[in-house]
Amino acid sequence: MMLPSTAHHAFAALASEGGEHGHDPVLPYLTGGGSLLALLLLLWITTRFNRDR
Repeated sequence: MMLPSTAHHAFAALASEGGEHGHDPVLPYLTGGGSLLALLLLLWITTRFNRDR
């Protein structure tokens, strides 16, 4: 019973700190762009190995 209470306090502390500090607006675009590139690379690799011969 202690773990959910501790997790709640930890998430509440993180949520309250998030509003006080500014963040770099470029970071979400870098994360999304990197994810997109990784997924496109995996798609390209999959299509290369999945050719009908």
